[in-house]
Amino acid sequence: MTFAGIIAVLLFFALIIGDWYQFTTLKSWACQYGCPLAHRKNTLDRQSVSLISPAFQTGALALPHGMARWVADRQIIVIRPYYQLFSLRFRTAWPLKGTIDVSSDGSQLLLHLSKRIPWSSAILTLLWLLFVIGGTLTFVVLFILDGGISTVGGVFWVVGMTALGLLVLAGGLILLSFAYRLEDSRLMQVYQELLDVLTAPPLTNSDKSANP
Repeated sequence: MTFAGIIAVLLFFALIIGDWYQFTTLKSWACQYGCPLAHRKNTLDRQSVSLISPAFQTGALALPHGMARWVADRQIIVIRPYYQLFSLRFRTAWPLKGTIDVSSDGSQLLLHLSKRIPWSSAILTLLWLLFVIGGTLTFVVLFILDGGISTVGGVFWVVGMTALGLLVLAGGLILLSFAYRLEDSRLMQVYQELLDVLTAPPLTNSDKSANP
């Protein structure tokens, strides 16, 4: 049993590591990997999707606060903030990356941004919420069915456990809200930097000669 438990724990961590690797990579085969959370649409005054390619001459585009990659065969741009192992910046368990579906509509370029988190983060968060809510409701229902509220002390016990469950749930939701706002601000900073690059006027010959 101990050996089986160790194998299960190792397999669990291996799945999480594999999930985060697929999430953080900018390879084309994993460009749309992750659980979508929110969407945003923008339009640019460009006439063709092919005009994006010059901005990604080396494949991946290094931005001040993140990375971007143009996947030409899928017409998708993948963006993510920098994930540094020994960074002084506070990191959360719910990192965000963006996949931008690119299409053209006449003289405009349509950008459809999907914000994504790792599947392991989404699943574990959902399981935790179900555990807190389900555990609290199960305890209250079973306690009532066993006649636990037949006394004043039992009523206070039910009220106390319900309040504790709600307190834990509220604390978790506040943490999730804080983490999402923090990671969303980082992702949108990278997104805005990408838009600045895409909307920058192309260099003319005189500009190139002035900046060798």
